[in-house]
Amino acid sequence: MISRSASSLPRALRVGLALCLAACVACVACSVAAQTAALDAGSAPALREQHQKLAGQLAASPLKRPMHLESTETDGGLQGDVYAVVDHPLDEVRTALANGGQWCEMLLLHINNRRCRVSKQGQGEVLTLSVVQRYDKPVEQAFELPFVHRITSNGNDYLSVRLSAESGPLGTSNYRVTLEAMPLGERQSFLHFGYAYDHNMMARLATKAYLATFGSHKMGFTVVGNKPNGDPEYIRGVRGLMERNAMRYFLTLDAYLDGLDAPPQERGDKRLHRWFEEAERYPKQLHEVELATYLEHKRADRKRDGAKSN
Repeated sequence: MISRSASSLPRALRVGLALCLAACVACVACSVAAQTAALDAGSAPALREQHQKLAGQLAASPLKRPMHLESTETDGGLQGDVYAVVDHPLDEVRTALANGGQWCEMLLLHINNRRCRVSKQGQGEVLTLSVVQRYDKPVEQAFELPFVHRITSNGNDYLSVRLSAESGPLGTSNYRVTLEAMPLGERQSFLHFGYAYDHNMMARLATKAYLATFGSHKMGFTVVGNKPNGDPEYIRGVRGLMERNAMRYFLTLDAYLDGLDAPPQERGDKRLHRWFEEAERYPKQLHEVELATYLEHKRADRKRDGAKSN
């Protein structure tokens, strides 16, 4: 039916329609390729360009340090990106995060991460991260995220590390953790820490139901307006959720690096205190427990699994 109808059209019109369809297909393909490149590709020039673009936001950041946070929601998923200047040279960042064991040690600073194991598989190192929905849930109730760990670039002026997990809980999938770093002089680095995942309809509905009830008071970092008294109104909903988690994960990296100047036997506790102190700089968004409770859970996890500090 469609074929006979199309063939009855004048030849010039058929050619025009074909060209229009080809252009649309090419446009969609380019859009998909551009989105994929934005998530999966990186380079020293691109990161330098991003640093220049964000210079003003970094200098006048409301986050109380040279840091900028962005979040994105699409029909298919969520993404959060933190950009920051840290007082650590690139070689120090590179050495601190050279292998999966170091990444496990870092990620365990997050309040909801209760266990991390490293294994060797065909695609390289795999980090199996056990995550609980609430900090006080036992590790037996955690869901597991098996992240493939890859160093995708390791040059003198640019470091790129990717973690990826195909599936997660409640209809989530395609988890991506990205670390990019470049030097800023001899003593500083510019970092990009990205955290993203895809979700289906079931995951979106479950998340929105939580945010409409138990999580209704939770907020992110992006200012979307002002309250009648002049106080900032912060973003809520799923983007607020993503911003909180992206910040928590960035703070694991920040605290891990800051522990490097302590003796090996003291690094673990220094990093725990640092992570908590930095999270408490943003109590509206990140406060969950008191320091004593956080330390109790984390030290119990370390004792259970015999964690070592790097």
